[in-house]
Amino acid sequence: MHAHDHHEHHGSDLTRAAQTTLEKSGEQWTAMRERVFEALAGFDKPASAYDIAEAVSKAEGRRVAANSVYRILDLFVGSNLARRVESANAYVANAHPDCLHDCIFLVCDSCGQTTHIDDDSITKTVRTAAKSAGFSPVRPVIEVRGKCSDCED
Repeated sequence: MHAHDHHEHHGSDLTRAAQTTLEKSGEQWTAMRERVFEALAGFDKPASAYDIAEAVSKAEGRRVAANSVYRILDLFVGSNLARRVESANAYVANAHPDCLHDCIFLVCDSCGQTTHIDDDSITKTVRTAAKSAGFSPVRPVIEVRGKCSDCED
């Protein structure tokens, strides 16, 4: 497997990396964006906008609308701070927002755990095949459904 090398961030280091990446793209890092990102990064599985809105609402002590969270998540996906797991209509924080590449998600049908892997040779092949068919790929979405090693036992 041709892996993609990068530094994965965690905790407050991840939040700082996300802020730096967003600001480099010309966007502002607001208090609400920080709260949404930290809530997203706090989930151990893909989270919906409603899950994130609920987490932020609890932390803030006031209701935060899912529509506001969706707008922020769209910005995060466009800025490489988050990835959308299409089949689950949910999001995961990108542990390496300073590195742009295509992702492959392994989604467990039993527990919902989603693992992100990088294999540039696979995604390059997908992009090449799309171009050969006269299609201009913007973002390949590759998700493999199955069972994780914890649920396989």
